Amino acid sequence: MLNYYSRQMVAHPILLEARQISSNQILMTYDKPTDLTSATNVSNYWIRSNMGPVGIASVGMKEALTAENAIRPDMGMIAPVDNSKMRFVIAFRTNAMQGVMYTVLPCFVNLEGMSGFMGENWGPNSKNMFIGM
Repeated sequence: MLNYYSRQMVAHPILLEARQISSNQILMTYDKPTDLTSATNVSNYWIRSNMGPVGIASVGMKEALTAENAIRPDMGMIAPVDNSKMRFVIAFRTNAMQGVMYTVLPCFVNLEGMSGFMGENWGPNSKNMFIGM
């Protein structure tokens, strides 16, 4: 089992920013080029909300992140914005609820050319929270 220290030693991309760009889309920017397979796997993402798992959110504030409450393919999809392998859009089938606080929580996203990262892809400087508009 990986502990906090060993996870920090494995090189991995960090989510720099997640921001809502339309009623059902979130633009995500990583700090380094990612492995496209892991970065576009919707099951590697969770959206937490202060209202529980409603709308685009898959998990509430106090729930642990599990495979069962990750974003499902029937909820939305992820696509690269450009060829940088650092910018992606999540497009949901439903709209974000206005005034609800959301937090984007990616896990298991690998650096380009790598595989096997098993931790979180956000850090203390990640701007991964937004208020639904």
